[in-house]
Amino acid sequence: MIVRRLGRVDYAPTFAAMQEFTAARDADTPDELWLCEHPPVFTQGLSGKPEHLLKDIGIPVVQIDRGGQITYHGPGQVVAYLLLDLRRRELTVRGLVNRIEQAVIDLLAGYGVTAARLEGAPGVYVGRAKIAALGLRIKHGCSYHGVSLNVDMDLSPYDAINPCGYEGMAVTQIRDLVVGEWDTAKVGEAFAAELEKHLQ
Repeated sequence: MIVRRLGRVDYAPTFAAMQEFTAARDADTPDELWLCEHPPVFTQGLSGKPEHLLKDIGIPVVQIDRGGQITYHGPGQVVAYLLLDLRRRELTVRGLVNRIEQAVIDLLAGYGVTAARLEGAPGVYVGRAKIAALGLRIKHGCSYHGVSLNVDMDLSPYDAINPCGYEGMAVTQIRDLVVGEWDTAKVGEAFAAELEKHLQ
């Protein structure tokens, strides 16, 4: 799997690039993992309901083609986009989701944080607070979009939404759970290694 480190990039062109990559790939195209951060942006999935945006705080809302409702991306968050051929890897969508969630759980365990899945709510949680959001699109057996992990960010924009469509859902991040200085890029590297391990 090719790992691409994009740095901090605008959301809309990255979304377009994922679509273009997936449309152009064939049976021999290597899978890719894109690591990045985004400037502040809300993304609204295919089933997204406008009422889950509670107030306009000046952050753009981008309508996209993954599943799910509204979520937030911003600096200090690791975003991992998984451009995978599920058929070649003999993965079901549920199997892929489980492996992504387990990679987050194992990564956080390495930092001394106990995280888990929450029944009926995709993503990863510490207690009842969401620390990682997950959303995928599968087209012709290939995935794009992926997972975001909160590391060291301003969480206040989440107050303007019902995260992932859940009213009053709490969110958290590594910085608030573990004492220390956090380098988002270094966490991203560790996360990429966990994802690669779980996707082998």
